[in-house]
Amino acid sequence: MRTRTISNGRTSFDVSTICLGTMNLGTRVDEATSFAILDRFVEGGGTFIDTANNYNAWIGGHGRDSEDLIGRWLADRGLRDHVRIATKIGAAKQDPALPLSNTAPTNFEGLSAEVVHRQTRASARHLGVDRLDVLYGHVDDRETPLAETVGAFGALQDEGLVGIAGISNVATWRVVEAREEALRQGVAPYGLVQNQYSYIYPAPRAGRLNFVSHDLLDYADAATADGRAPLAITAYSPLHQGAFTRGDKPLWGGMDHPSTHARIALVHEIAREIGATPNQVALAWLLGAEVPVIPVVGVSSVAQLDESLGAAELVLGPEVRARLDAETDAAPANAKPLEATAAA
Repeated sequence: MRTRTISNGRTSFDVSTICLGTMNLGTRVDEATSFAILDRFVEGGGTFIDTANNYNAWIGGHGRDSEDLIGRWLADRGLRDHVRIATKIGAAKQDPALPLSNTAPTNFEGLSAEVVHRQTRASARHLGVDRLDVLYGHVDDRETPLAETVGAFGALQDEGLVGIAGISNVATWRVVEAREEALRQGVAPYGLVQNQYSYIYPAPRAGRLNFVSHDLLDYADAATADGRAPLAITAYSPLHQGAFTRGDKPLWGGMDHPSTHARIALVHEIAREIGATPNQVALAWLLGAEVPVIPVVGVSSVAQLDESLGAAELVLGPEVRARLDAETDAAPANAKPLEATAAA
């Protein structure tokens, strides 16, 4: 698998162009299958693994199930020096007795300096590592002063416990302000942003700030100008949880509109023409874009992983990309919702 370099201007290292998302490993995906997925990912050239300290706390997990499983896998396989581990903090339960929610009251811990320092060290212990290659703030926290959060991440990078810090589920202007604040404090800035992104795009809505915007792509593309630190984008839900192949999957988050159905139909058309799968076309579109992103792909089987790994070497020609990038305002008159097929 090809690699790309990520950096905060002070620390740099290479990662695979596809990142393995592990939200369901250790809970919905049993340990034996999870280990097999991780083994196959490394065998296929993957080096970038993504987790969080709250995964699947909403379905009966304790939140660190994925971190713990990765820690056991790393210890068993002896692969710590062969992979880069990213985890996230700030969206674990503030009150253990209450549920997590994406709408207020969220019950998120937030990104105060105390939470950042405490939870980072806890994540390192659960993963069984002496450093975290990447640490994201899981959800932007506007209740905590930005200077406090940026300073806390900067201190962890100075200490060496964190290689590169990042932020997730965030508006572009907040990324800009955070990086400028890091310059004022003389600490390493965010080198990564992780937002939702895929070939289908949600309808505009006030407050929908967790999707990769064209402004964010442009800012990341220009980030190295004038000596500024690089900024890379990682994209979660790049396949929108099966939307490209399964008609029974709901198009959540503002995605259920005519342009989405037209885009999915086009992905299927192109997949048939070039002998790939719709998922591979959707991932290759992200990987080969003018401003490429790193898709964070979550799978529940080795077969699903193999399909995604196939996208890493798929290069879409200029004519195909032009068709995919053409503006799509409405579904064709004969377009129909996809019928349910095999799981993505």
